[in-house]
Amino acid sequence: MTRWLRCFWADEAVWFYFELDTDGCVIRPVELQEPGNKALTAASLAEWQEAQSDGRLADYECVYGLTAELPISEWEGHDPQWLSANEFEVVWSTARRQLQDRQRRHPS
Repeated sequence: MTRWLRCFWADEAVWFYFELDTDGCVIRPVELQEPGNKALTAASLAEWQEAQSDGRLADYECVYGLTAELPISEWEGHDPQWLSANEFEVVWSTARRQLQDRQRRHPS
């Protein structure tokens, strides 16, 4: 069963949003920097894997960031707030637009 959550890491002033598969592995991470909810990451594991096999992983990570490597249960210091699918999708789509717009304005 897919689940969605968010947690805030005060040390970095970053909100982490995660879509998790049944094993707790991150399918789609979103990172938003406070103040202002500036998108840092909005990656997709499926897209990341495709970019890796196509030899364009560096380009993908330049735009969308990195995917999480550990299941969420192995991360310390998180106090999760569970979200609905809709709540996650709003954050996901907003962050993706921000990152894509930033890439269009400042291509590498």
